[in-house]
Amino acid sequence: MKKLPLKKTIAILAVSAVSLPLYGFTGSSSSVGSSDIDFGNLFGSLNGSSSSAPVTTDDTHREGWKLQHQETFDTAPNLDAVPWVEDTYGDDSPWHVDEFDDDGIYFKNIGGPWFDRALDSFKLLRKRAEIGEEGWLTVEIGTRDINPDGTKATPPTLDVENGAAKINVPWDGGLIFTATDPLPSQYRVEYELKTLDFGGKRPGGENDGWDYDGKTNGYTPGDCKTNFPWARKGDYSQEGADKVDGCAKPWGNVTAENGYYLLSIMDYAKPAPHNNIFIHSHRKVGMDIYSVNGGWARVYKACNPATKEIFPYTESNGNGVNEIFFDGSAWRDKAFAYNQFIMPTECGVRDGADKDATIVSAVELQPELMPEETYTFAIERTATGYVQEMSGNFKNVGHQTYRYERPFISEDGHAIWHYNQTPDEYDGRFNDTLIFEGEHGSFSKEMWPSDSAYPDNFVIGIPHLNYYEGSATVDNIRLYTPE
Repeated sequence: MKKLPLKKTIAILAVSAVSLPLYGFTGSSSSVGSSDIDFGNLFGSLNGSSSSAPVTTDDTHREGWKLQHQETFDTAPNLDAVPWVEDTYGDDSPWHVDEFDDDGIYFKNIGGPWFDRALDSFKLLRKRAEIGEEGWLTVEIGTRDINPDGTKATPPTLDVENGAAKINVPWDGGLIFTATDPLPSQYRVEYELKTLDFGGKRPGGENDGWDYDGKTNGYTPGDCKTNFPWARKGDYSQEGADKVDGCAKPWGNVTAENGYYLLSIMDYAKPAPHNNIFIHSHRKVGMDIYSVNGGWARVYKACNPATKEIFPYTESNGNGVNEIFFDGSAWRDKAFAYNQFIMPTECGVRDGADKDATIVSAVELQPELMPEETYTFAIERTATGYVQEMSGNFKNVGHQTYRYERPFISEDGHAIWHYNQTPDEYDGRFNDTLIFEGEHGSFSKEMWPSDSAYPDNFVIGIPHLNYYEGSATVDNIRLYTPE
């Protein structure tokens, strides 16, 4: 595959979605949680085996890039050998990041002792397993033991069949693929998406397509599904109730919104599933799907790349790709450090500050065509900026490849959030001190100081612990560095 010239927008007609042959991996040791866990024979149980299928130049060659690692799931990792580990929170937790953690001061200031009561009503259980050649790839899984009695009936799962990995994620858990080590200063990461069922509309479905296969927007009927216990506002005491009720206010039903993180670059070393507030201040760039059949979708739009016209999101299939460079120079909502969106599309570069088009999808995936049709997604970091690329059979235009590039700091004054991997790459010009206030306290934080540094790492999957439900199949996860 010839590497395309780096331009803000390139549309190539009649290019098939990239479908790459399988190549096996050589497994290595895996670890979960802190160093005092007894792994027993875990290391040997996760070892894969080398595939007899050779790598050919045509399979993996990307002009200007050298393949460093790939995972093709020819051999299934034995994740059952990895024990569930309770996340006991705090600064010593292997999953600690900052104030927006699952036990973070951000939520304590909002909910006070009643947030602590809500958080203590369940155990947060995690798995961290290194897989692939030299253990380069990590699977991070989070789930909740609601009882809590040390068991969990419906955790996220990863099943390998026919040389591909299918994930199934319930609304109260998360599962992602990420690199075991932070990404280098320049790289290309890519993968193939073979199936997707995280909501949106389907042809022939009821309720304008939102109801299909016995589900509504990808959620199966059942018990209450809310954003418990992480809410941005409201009465965590539930008017003095003796016992916390995760099905009642201030927590709300989440089933009107579903989605999937196609590929994102985060600003910290060890990505893992967390509460949904957390991720809003930790993304640099990314492509995702946000499937909404709620009233707030009226301010969303979609681009028809064939006509280059914007149309209402409500008229789309609900599986639009939001192509986002997160803005380090402006806030979408300061109350929880939510960055503004810069969204390149074939209808022009869109700014989320437009109150009538706060999200504009670039293209629409067609899940009903999968797995016969597949999609590939890639992100590159170069010496000067980021490139996001997607290929496949998109609605309205058929098989296309789109690439969008933005420099770290643009001539228009926008900057990619936390782009600097080292302090000497950034001079502090976009720093802002935000104050986060709640009924039970407040704190201030410098959001991008001059002496800061933010490693890159990727996320594929579901990084929320309290939103999104469904399944997806991924394959051929690859990491390249410059030749």
